[in-house]
Amino acid sequence: MSLAWFIWGLGALFYLIGFFQRVAPAVMTQELMQDFQISASGLGNLSAFYFYSYVAMQIPTGILADTLGPRKLLTGGCIVAGIGTLIFSISPGFIGAGIGRFLIGGSVAVAFVGLLKLSSSWFPKKFHAFVAGNALSIGLIGAVSAGPPLRLLMDIFNWRSVIFVSGIITLVLGGLIWLIVRDSPQEKGYSGFTDSITQSNALSFKEIWNNIFKVLKYRNTLLLFIIPGGIVGCILTFSGLWGVPYLVSHHHLTPTKAASLTSCLLIGWAMGGPFFGWFSDRLGKRKSIYIASALALTLGWSFILFMETLSFYPLVVLLWTTGFFSGCMIISFAFAMESVPRSLSGTVSGLTNMGVMMGPMLLQPVVGKILDFNWTGEMIDKTRFYSLEAYEYGFIPMIGWVVLSTIILFFTKETYCHGME
Repeated sequence: MSLAWFIWGLGALFYLIGFFQRVAPAVMTQELMQDFQISASGLGNLSAFYFYSYVAMQIPTGILADTLGPRKLLTGGCIVAGIGTLIFSISPGFIGAGIGRFLIGGSVAVAFVGLLKLSSSWFPKKFHAFVAGNALSIGLIGAVSAGPPLRLLMDIFNWRSVIFVSGIITLVLGGLIWLIVRDSPQEKGYSGFTDSITQSNALSFKEIWNNIFKVLKYRNTLLLFIIPGGIVGCILTFSGLWGVPYLVSHHHLTPTKAASLTSCLLIGWAMGGPFFGWFSDRLGKRKSIYIASALALTLGWSFILFMETLSFYPLVVLLWTTGFFSGCMIISFAFAMESVPRSLSGTVSGLTNMGVMMGPMLLQPVVGKILDFNWTGEMIDKTRFYSLEAYEYGFIPMIGWVVLSTIILFFTKETYCHGME
């Protein structure tokens, strides 16, 4: 079992790196805008390049996992992510940096599916849910490490140097995965929990499209595509890009302290996800728990984004609590899979995860465009300074999507934790 955890742990480190890269721009907004001479709109697009490729890779990742196996998939992902990180760190202009972010997002998109494939062959079935829960926690450790720890490193070293080193680490990890990881215990000479992974399970593109059209016939599918996008979109738009500069300029915090606050949001999210998954299973309900939690997080975001007089400690509590209730989005996956026949569970899971990442993909650049539209012309340290009013206008799409998600939840059909045959 120790070997299984070690092999799985190498893949989990890649998942951690993916989360780190996802959130890293939040603590270097000023540096990126200065170095690449871009506005808020440009910064939003630069960060969103990660999500463009990440979303596009959701369906192909399943095919690659079946045809290549997790060892090749994770190794290739690390190599491309490492190259993308190096390109991002040394690029003199926006185009090169965008290409780097695009390569990073598309490559780390394979990490979670690769981990699931490793889990299915290296662990007994009774451990699968536990292992998947640990994966999310490890991923969010990566997100938190892109907060205060990254900011502290940037106070000592240039941001390019720090990101360059992270690219080297990713390449080294790819080499270790290739040398150590195997698709199944049988390849190491042990008995396994499943048959050895074969390459005969991949669907054709025609079958994939047919399955997509089939799942869209079920009412919950499209609704659960839209709902989690608003919840995750708020978290990753605030903690992953615009929260730190907003807290620095309008709550008068240092970048390190602002990054610590956004990390509170992520820590709450990491704790809320496993809780709501367990609580929903325990009660045998999806819809009512999801609605109650969505109402709570909507209220939390309303205070965080639009209450100007919040002091430090109430803000900490609100961020953690809102992050915790945002963990309800994990219900989306079980809810969606129970809403379609079992044969379509993989397809609907991929579509739901695409919906999850559509949130930050759309919201990050939209907030940037609104900030630029409401810019008063003020500059500080050769970087645009955005007023409180500009931020409040920019945050309207975020709260709007969360409200929409909450309303749409009322139109979903409860499954009572029972899947379709």
